[in-house]
Amino acid sequence: MSYFTEENSADAVNARIGADTDPRLREVMTALVKHLHAFARDITLTQDEWDYAIGFLTRTGQMCSDERQEFILLSDVLGFSMLVDSINNRRPAGATENTVFGPFHVADAPIREMGANISLDGKGESCLFEGRVLDLDGNPIKGACIDVWSDNADGYYDVQQPGIQPKWNNRGRFFTGADGRYSFRGIKPVSYPIPDDGPVGQMLGHLGRHPFRPAHMHYLVIAPGFQKLVTHTFVGGDEYLTSDAVFGVKQSLIAPYERLEGADTVWRSPFDFVLVPG
Repeated sequence: MSYFTEENSADAVNARIGADTDPRLREVMTALVKHLHAFARDITLTQDEWDYAIGFLTRTGQMCSDERQEFILLSDVLGFSMLVDSINNRRPAGATENTVFGPFHVADAPIREMGANISLDGKGESCLFEGRVLDLDGNPIKGACIDVWSDNADGYYDVQQPGIQPKWNNRGRFFTGADGRYSFRGIKPVSYPIPDDGPVGQMLGHLGRHPFRPAHMHYLVIAPGFQKLVTHTFVGGDEYLTSDAVFGVKQSLIAPYERLEGADTVWRSPFDFVLVPG
């Protein structure tokens, strides 16, 4: 074992890993050390820059709580969350693509009848969401649970405004019948900023980036015998589609929003979900 030098720094650190270390942990940490040391050499990292980075990470950790996870936000805006999601959800052509889960899902939302209205605060432009849940061969899937949630017309989720929004506002679960169809009424979502009052928001400002996400409806689709689908549908034409702060947009997830005349809702957004066998 050689002494630590600038040239052999990563090898010197990795040589200290014990012989009985879990193989996967060894693989992960060895690669992490190699890339981290190569990064510092590549940019000739200064002591002041490293001190600032330590302070930034410290402030990020201090911002975390049971209600807010600033490190996940950091991962999101660096595109790392989407990269991990993409690596772990590779699907064949024709299947609906995954995207980031987001921090505002709430488990056990009320089970509602097909066609029910999930918008409880009366705000926003009403929209009918409908479509089918299908397998790769186009066959309908019976018994699929479609868990949906979105922001309200002011750009906030109900959990961000307890006591202001009704509980379970713009949330619900629906189960498909033999035809695989789903339908519910909500609102046409609006774009909104991610929390930008902490270190991550300050970083975005320094980088000349905005904190906005394009308007979207969240879907969690679960059916027996199929892979879980976590995805959004995005409002076509939204100004932030090509600059989503968390890189969650995929071309295949941009949904049509058709304006209706003389109907129960102002808008209609049709979208089919295609699941992969599990």
